[in-house]
Amino acid sequence: MTADIRIAVVTGGGHGIGRAICRRLKHDGVQVVVADLDQGAAKVVARDVGGVAHSVDVGDENALELLVASVERDVGPIDLFVSNAGVGYGDAGDSAASKAGGLNPADDRWQQCWNVNVMAHVFAARALLPRMIARRGGYIVNVASAAGLLSQIGDAAYSATKHAAVAFAESLAITHGEQGIQVSVVCPQAVATRMIGIEDDSESMQGGFGGNDVDGILSADEVADCIVRGIAAGKFLILPHPQVAEYVQRKASDHDRWITGMQRFRRQLMGEEQ
Repeated sequence: MTADIRIAVVTGGGHGIGRAICRRLKHDGVQVVVADLDQGAAKVVARDVGGVAHSVDVGDENALELLVASVERDVGPIDLFVSNAGVGYGDAGDSAASKAGGLNPADDRWQQCWNVNVMAHVFAARALLPRMIARRGGYIVNVASAAGLLSQIGDAAYSATKHAAVAFAESLAITHGEQGIQVSVVCPQAVATRMIGIEDDSESMQGGFGGNDVDGILSADEVADCIVRGIAAGKFLILPHPQVAEYVQRKASDHDRWITGMQRFRRQLMGEEQ
């Protein structure tokens, strides 16, 4: 971990990847603020890492501004902000455009995914950038997904919003890098979290959906270690599953062929391949 990171905020810190990041940062001597919609989970993790818990809905701009202001006032200047919270619902009725979610109920899964998977990153940046630019330094890590570089079969809203999250991280890096702001975007494939039906502290590594487990499921701790190594190296694109880089190159070299291959893969997953 870089020596100038003393205080970090992690959203979605109560479970999964966020919880693992909090624990890893604590191990590296960083003071951690654990932010999560699930206040009880945030308090448990904060107790474990000797940090501070905050309940926050990352899809609410006022809530994120209050979080940042509170931490800066009561804890100290935020050196690292890990915007990790995310949601996914799956396509309902095998429809890419449906409002309903296939895995969990949602009034409008597209709007929910937009609020949490995209605008939460924007809201955090709006609150952080004036403070970090004034200090001529700060690190923002946005956790997206390999679905933001490729696509997640069976979850159009997740794929589209994760693509947007990657693009926004690129814009942050391009626009603010010369102002001392470092940016990373994390694009893992399947991780053993509740997102793919594996509960916290489960010994199971079986899960995944839409073929997302084809290259193996990583533990949240493995992903957290990869993220911290990427931060220390100042990497923009952090790929816990390194195979993703090859897939992106294949996609870019022949997009039509890639679409055809993904259509075939989808038929196999749906049991439609003859």
